[in-house]
Amino acid sequence: MFDYSVFSKEIQQAQDKGLYVRIRTLESPQGSWLVISGKRVLNLCSNNYLGFANEERLKKAAIKAIEEWGVGPGAVRTIAGTFSIHNELEKTLARFKKVEDAIFLQSGFVANQAVIPAITDAQDAILSDELNHASIIDGVRLSKAKRYVWKHRNIEDLEQKLQQADSEGARRKLIITDGVFSMDGDLAPLPGIVELAEKYDAMVMVDDAHGEGVLGDSGRGIVDHFGLHGRVDIEIGTLSKAFGVLGGYVAGKTELVEYLKQKARPFLFSSPLSPADTAACLEAVKILEESSERVENLWKNANYFKAEMKNMGYDIGNSETPITPVMLYDAKLASEFSQKLFENGIFAQSIGYPTVPQGKARIRVMISAAHTREDLDFALEKFRSIGKDFGVI
Repeated sequence: MFDYSVFSKEIQQAQDKGLYVRIRTLESPQGSWLVISGKRVLNLCSNNYLGFANEERLKKAAIKAIEEWGVGPGAVRTIAGTFSIHNELEKTLARFKKVEDAIFLQSGFVANQAVIPAITDAQDAILSDELNHASIIDGVRLSKAKRYVWKHRNIEDLEQKLQQADSEGARRKLIITDGVFSMDGDLAPLPGIVELAEKYDAMVMVDDAHGEGVLGDSGRGIVDHFGLHGRVDIEIGTLSKAFGVLGGYVAGKTELVEYLKQKARPFLFSSPLSPADTAACLEAVKILEESSERVENLWKNANYFKAEMKNMGYDIGNSETPITPVMLYDAKLASEFSQKLFENGIFAQSIGYPTVPQGKARIRVMISAAHTREDLDFALEKFRSIGKDFGVI
C-alpha cells in the first residue's frame, strides 16, 4: 500500500518554512467585506476588481437564464449543440475587444491550454516571458514546439531569442506574454514586442487576465491601452476576475477562432459553462460598454492606497496597476504578517514560493472599485500599526 506519510512530511516542511497555503472558508459573497469563520474582515485578496461578483444585475441575469435555459449545457457544444446565449457572449466579447471573433471556454487557464498546442508543433518556436502565468507555462508544456524563455520584459533578450529561433529553422514563431503580471502588477512592453514580431514575422499572444476591466477604454485591456488593435494576433481573456464570474476566451481573427473550434481540445472534449454563468458574463460586459465609472473608481482607489503605502515606507515594487505587492521577502515573515492582519480584521494572504521566486515573499493586496475611502483608511491604519510592530516600516 502506498505510504502517504511522504505527503505529510512535505506538508510539514511547507508549514515550517512559512510556505503552507491556508485556505480560508468564506461564509458570505465576495465583496469589499467578507465573513470568515464568523469574523467580519476587509477583503484585500480578491481579483474582483470591479465588484461584479455580487452585482445585482449579474445575479438577475443568471436567474433569468436558468429559468429560460436550465442549469446545464448537456454536453460539449460540438455534440449537443450550442445555446444561442453562448454565441451572443462570443459576439459581445469580440465587439468589446475590437476584434473579429472570440471563442468562449471554461476558464482563462483552459484558454491558454486550448490555443498554444493547437497552433504550434515540433517545427515551431514559442518565446515566453520568464514570469508568465502558470497557465501559459502549462500550455507551452503541452506543445511539441521548441521553447525559448526570454528575460522578464527584456526586449533585447527577446530579439536575441527570435534570431536564435530563426537560425535554428523555426517554421512559425509565437511570442507569448502576460499583459499584466499578476504578482508584481507591471505591464508587458507590448509596443516593443509587437514591433519585434513584425520585424521577425512572428505571432503575438497576450494573456490579458489582469488587464481586462482595468486598462484601456472602459477596461478593454492592454491592447486598447497601447492602441495596438489589429497588431496583436491572439488575446486570452478571463471572466473570473474583473468580470466577476467564471470562464475564459480567445479573441482574434475569424480564421483563428474557426480553427480552434475544430482543433482546441478543451472546446472539443469538455462542456461549456452553464447558462447562468454565461448570462452573468454577458451582463458584466454590457455594464462596461455602458460606462467607465467602475474602472475610474478602481484606479482612484488604487492610486490613493498605493501612495499612502509608499508614504508609510512600504516597498510595493514596480506595480503599474491596482495590484499592490507589499514586499516582505521572507516567507515566514509574510505568513505571520498575514495572520496578524487577519486577527486585526484584514484578509490579505501571503504569497511565497512557488507562486513567486524564493526570497520574494509578499502580501499581495488587491484593490477593488467596491472599496470605499473608509475601507482603505481602515486597511492603511492596520498596515501602519502592524508594520511598526514587525519592524518593516
